[in-house]
Amino acid sequence: MPAADFGYGAVQRILRLAPRPCNTEAAAISAPESLISLTTPLPLRAWSNGERPHEKLLERGVGALSDAELLALLLGTGTRGSDAPELVRRLLHDHDGLRNLLSAPASRMLGAHGMGPARVAALQVSLELARRHYGAALRAGVSLSSPLEIRRFLNARLRDRPYEVFCCLYLDNRHRLIAFEELFRGTIDGASVHPREVLQQTLAHNAAAVILAHNHPSGIAEPSRADELITVRLRDALARVDVHVLDHLISAGPDTLSLAERGVL
Repeated sequence: MPAADFGYGAVQRILRLAPRPCNTEAAAISAPESLISLTTPLPLRAWSNGERPHEKLLERGVGALSDAELLALLLGTGTRGSDAPELVRRLLHDHDGLRNLLSAPASRMLGAHGMGPARVAALQVSLELARRHYGAALRAGVSLSSPLEIRRFLNARLRDRPYEVFCCLYLDNRHRLIAFEELFRGTIDGASVHPREVLQQTLAHNAAAVILAHNHPSGIAEPSRADELITVRLRDALARVDVHVLDHLISAGPDTLSLAERGVL
């Protein structure tokens, strides 16, 4: 057989012509490991004993699992030429960690080794479920008595945006949530915030107070001079119609910074 013909198709033909073993143990003996990895995706059993994600989760809880183990449970089996541990470790390495992987555009993930539409959808669904989980704590009518819940909600909604987003949480006179809206979008360099539109939306919701929020795609939460100036402008504009600005929060990476705590409000 010419050397040029000895590709994957030739390997398949050799395996079809070879005698079939009577069990899986015999198969591992009769065919080299390299040929098996070409033809059969290895499942989660590929993890070593005592480290299999299913067993570890049941014995020690989901918090004990590494990023790679959680991904392996989510994605299931490996792919041709890569078992499950190798696949998830390669994905984490190529995307420089879990956060970048989950927030990567679908077009980029589809180009990654072993990532088809079903797996890309699974990753995006997992991220959206997390956002909705934190969002459920801030449904309409809930009193915003926990600053931690507000920060978690905003962080889940804003932290992975590649562009800047300016938002408002509209509250009644008991500080119960009326609505949450994304008002302005910008580039990575900033968003244009128009006080007149903020005022119009606040009056449309009949809000007595608001919490302002935006993200810094750079990952640095430190407020700029422009952030402080627009906060003061909005505070003064809304005060004319008896609406109180409770805070302006900046979400950046895992951090959320309060301009009220900084003394700007």
